Amino acid sequence: MSDPANLAAFLEDAWQLLRRGVADSRSPARYPTFATVSPGGVPEARTVALRHAAQAEAVLEVHTDIVTPKVTALQASPVAALHVWLPKSNLQIRLTTTVAILRGSAVEEAWSKVPPASRVSYGTVPDPGMPIDDVYDYEKPPDQTRFAVLRCTVDHIDLVHLGKRHRRAAYVRSDGWAGTWLAP
Repeated sequence: MSDPANLAAFLEDAWQLLRRGVADSRSPARYPTFATVSPGGVPEARTVALRHAAQAEAVLEVHTDIVTPKVTALQASPVAALHVWLPKSNLQIRLTTTVAILRGSAVEEAWSKVPPASRVSYGTVPDPGMPIDDVYDYEKPPDQTRFAVLRCTVDHIDLVHLGKRHRRAAYVRSDGWAGTWLAP
């Protein structure tokens, strides 16, 4: 971690760790918790794989099957929160995002980069979350028409570092990510 008293450096450190999560499948930032609210108002959280992190645009991306409950929730309310805990850095990253669901021709390039063995995650029959009669009573044929990219535009970031002296800061898009120190 860089200068502990520098708001801009604290934010840069967080983005660097998010980018590492995209590049390194062993990084805990690779698998954030992704939270939505169901159309019935119930909070829902699940682990996703971080596929893209662009600080300049303040965008994170994850891939999903278009028929999952998280997509249903996002269609009703296009907002999500992501939570990342990085134990070696003692850093918690919480992000609030506005989500666009991309599919079809908008995701052809992303689909082309999905390894063949991973494509089976998009096309489960019956649909994910549906009851089945037996533990393995499902098929996983790859189906490009079910592939979607969730483009999460970051609106708010809350960072908490649990060091010898704890630090916490919040950053918002509306002020150009200037940042504000908060009591941890």
